[in-house]
Amino acid sequence: MQLMPLPNRVMRCGSKRLDLSQPHVMGILNVTPDSFSDGGKHNAKEQAVAHALQMMADGATVIDVGGESTRPGAAMVAVEEEIRRVIPVVEELAKHDVVISIDTSEPAVIKAAVEAGAHIWNDVRALTRPHALETAAELNIPVIIMHMRGEPTTMNNLDQYENVTTDVVSELQQRVDDALKAGVKAENIMIDPGFGFAKNAQQNLKLLNELYQLNAMGYPILSALSRKRFIGEALSGADAQHRAVGSVAAHLISIQQGACMVRAHDVKEMSDAIKVWKAMNQA
Repeated sequence: MQLMPLPNRVMRCGSKRLDLSQPHVMGILNVTPDSFSDGGKHNAKEQAVAHALQMMADGATVIDVGGESTRPGAAMVAVEEEIRRVIPVVEELAKHDVVISIDTSEPAVIKAAVEAGAHIWNDVRALTRPHALETAAELNIPVIIMHMRGEPTTMNNLDQYENVTTDVVSELQQRVDDALKAGVKAENIMIDPGFGFAKNAQQNLKLLNELYQLNAMGYPILSALSRKRFIGEALSGADAQHRAVGSVAAHLISIQQGACMVRAHDVKEMSDAIKVWKAMNQA
């Protein structure tokens, strides 16, 4: 592991700005019935908005709204249903002082969400759906490009790597290059190594230990490993609800290697850990 400074960069999110020289917490808001950790908890708009406001109070500066589960084996959701789940929540959150990210791969969903007030496109499929590249360029908003092979239904069979970190960097770079060629601005790109997607436990740990290598790509890094299965395996089989401390520890390791944003379920715990990290650096 190599300690890295965070990028001296500001990401524009509509009228809002994210200073990426300081670590940010992205709070996870799944408005789905089948997400691996919290599926069904925030289906109703009122529940979802209340949970988002609590995460904001706990320190989240970004709320990531998702209407389709991407857990291993998850079934696809119709675009109309995804929009039905996501847009009412976005419209309500847009009334508050928070950056809104949308966890979707569908151009129609992100278009509707941006119109409703969203700011960031978080795409686990790295703009591979039809018309996704063109839509990202047209919308001119920040986009998070994540590494994954295949689909949630097939990704667990695609974890063969020569060197997981080198291969992730190479494959991510190809997706970034495709985005740039399509007209996506470099200052709008953030990268995500895709912990848990087409990677087994040992590969995830190696990737975490070598996350600093992604800094060579020159883009801000999002680390999204909250409550992932490999965290549970490292904790002797802890279930998803008992992985908060392990997730916080792993996210701090990410931040020390240059990640400027972490995607977390346990926002209060993560925010408190970052406060201690900041105090240590300022001492």
